[in-house]
Amino acid sequence: AMDWQVLTRELSLYLESQVRVGLFGSGVGLSLILGFGVAYACYYLSSIAKKPQLVASNDRFCRFLEEYCPVVTETYYPTIWCWEGRVQTLLRPFITSRPQVQYRNELIKTADGGQISLDWFDNNDSLYYPDASTRPTVLLLPGLTGTSKESYILHMIHQSEMLGYRCVVFNNRGIAGEALLTPRTYCAANTEDLEAVIHHVHNLHPSAPLMAAGVSMGGMLLLNYLGKTGRDTPLMAAAIFSAGWNVFESVESLEKPLNWLLFNYYLTTCLQSSISRHRQMLEKLFNMDLVMKARTVREFDKQFTSVMFGYRTIDDYYEDASPCRKLKSVGIPVLCLNSVDDVFSPGHAIPVETAKQNANIALVLTSCGGHIGFLEGIWPRKCTYMDRVFKQFVQAMFEHGNKIFSM
Repeated sequence: AMDWQVLTRELSLYLESQVRVGLFGSGVGLSLILGFGVAYACYYLSSIAKKPQLVASNDRFCRFLEEYCPVVTETYYPTIWCWEGRVQTLLRPFITSRPQVQYRNELIKTADGGQISLDWFDNNDSLYYPDASTRPTVLLLPGLTGTSKESYILHMIHQSEMLGYRCVVFNNRGIAGEALLTPRTYCAANTEDLEAVIHHVHNLHPSAPLMAAGVSMGGMLLLNYLGKTGRDTPLMAAAIFSAGWNVFESVESLEKPLNWLLFNYYLTTCLQSSISRHRQMLEKLFNMDLVMKARTVREFDKQFTSVMFGYRTIDDYYEDASPCRKLKSVGIPVLCLNSVDDVFSPGHAIPVETAKQNANIALVLTSCGGHIGFLEGIWPRKCTYMDRVFKQFVQAMFEHGNKIFSM
């Protein structure tokens, strides 16, 4: 710390001696601005820009990541003018670009008479994998009310396209414009639809290696599925981004006054508008007036989600939806990226000790980045830290995954 103070003082003295223009004809104003700039840069470099914490009990998995996914060991430099978690979370959807993606839509039927909308990016121009039958495939799971149109999904597809892979986006029921054929939507705890989609994709391309990546609630759903199936899954590996590990802690964090104002209320209205289109179908089972009066995610889940999936209480649902309880049973390599300043998944609720008990799990924890933020660079339009972790990990697994067990 003393070195920073000495450096700042030396620079300030130098600037003051050099600059003789500006405020009141002297260099005082410019010196102050430059001095502040230097101090801010010193603070940023000493306290904000940090290497992520890599939590993994398996030395071979660690070595594999260090060699083939080095981004998880590099210093993460958050955007210097918006590194705080809430700011990153709020700004990312507005700042990041939206790569052009042409989808092919497929509707598949479910056992209960419902339908699921899948958006395929076939990547038929793939140079590295011209044979469609063996082209590696990434299944993408968006967040709570997200679809294949989210900018973070489009960026993952853009990264996969460059590597020659095929992608398919699993849109939760009733979210992507398709009709609801039964009075049932989705939740983080119920993995039936995801299981149906994974087996459908695998059966279409049985010789193609298959991975999945889930973001926010998509990550929670994927973890809950993996905890349930263990090794018995067609997936060879998975990547999880900004998952809420403990739903009780997540909703408590989101109910703090500022977080309610910035995120909770908006998210609740998104949930309500996503089901209002299907009001006629859902009114058969629910008091929709009551559901539409909800002012927090917890109230919505109490009146709607927990009732729909047959939970006795909302606590029973939240217990079942929390992936931290299923982590011990995951049977394939999984990389999970979280920021400890994410208000949707508070740092203290990340199951670090449980993760250390499963050799298949690697947690990558950044000190900044917010919820699906991870902005970096001066003007973070293009690629985020999360996109780079996704790209390197997916490529590492598809190209070198067999080496994990031999390292």
